Amino acid sequence: MLLLDIGNSRCKWALVQDGEWVQQGVAGNTEWVSLQLAFASVPPPSRILASNVAGEAMAQCLRSVCAGWKCPLEFLSVRAEQCGVRNGYQQTERLGSDRWAALIAAWNIAHGACLVVNCGTATTVDALSDRGEFLGGLILPGAGLMQQSLATNTAQLMAEKGVLQDFPLNTADAIHSGMLRATVGAIRHQFDLLQARYGSVRCLIGGGAADVVQPHLDLPSERVDNLVLKGLQIIGENKE
Repeated sequence: MLLLDIGNSRCKWALVQDGEWVQQGVAGNTEWVSLQLAFASVPPPSRILASNVAGEAMAQCLRSVCAGWKCPLEFLSVRAEQCGVRNGYQQTERLGSDRWAALIAAWNIAHGACLVVNCGTATTVDALSDRGEFLGGLILPGAGLMQQSLATNTAQLMAEKGVLQDFPLNTADAIHSGMLRATVGAIRHQFDLLQARYGSVRCLIGGGAADVVQPHLDLPSERVDNLVLKGLQIIGENKE
C-alpha cells in the first residue's frame, strides 16, 4: 500500500508492506520529476491512498505520477466517524483530510484526551476528547509563513534570522520572538482548556517546524512525526 500526504508545501510518502514501512520519502510540491524517479523503484502497490490539501491541480499531477500503476488513486474523504474518532466539525466534509488522518493516528496512540499539533506551512492545534471525539481546533499561520508575511507586506521588516528574546532589541529577534510567542501561546491555551476539562491530557506535536516550537512549550509534549501518513495507514488497514 502506498500512502501519500500532500500538504501545502511538500509531498510525503510511505510504502507499507505487511504493516511495516519499507520505503519512504519527501519531495516539494513542484518536484514532480524527483517524485517520479523515486516511484520508479517502488514495486507496484496494491492500493494508493492519499490525503491532499493542495487543491485540484495537485490532484491531477498526482494522478499523472501514479498513472503507471493498475490500482486507482484514492483520495481520503472525511467521515462523520472512522477508526474510533467521531468528527464534531459543523460541516463534516470541510475538515481537512490531513487533520482527520492525524486525529485518527493520535487517537490510536493516546486512546485518551489529546492535543494534536502540526507545525507545517500552517499550524493546526486540534483537540480530542477522552472518548475520541474531535472537539475542534485552531489554524494559524506557521512559523515560516508568519515571518514571510511580515517580510512581504511591510516595507522595512527584513526576513533575517532572529532568536527568542524576552524583550527583543532588534527587528529580526522581534519578528522571531513574536512568531514563537504567538504559536506557543495558542498551543498552551488549548492545552489548558483541554486539561481543565479532562485532567490528564497528552500533547502530540509534529511537522517541519516542530523543532523550532517544541523546545519552548512549557508543557509535556511528545514528538510524533508523520501523523498524517500513520493515520492513512490505519484507515487503509481498517476493514470498516
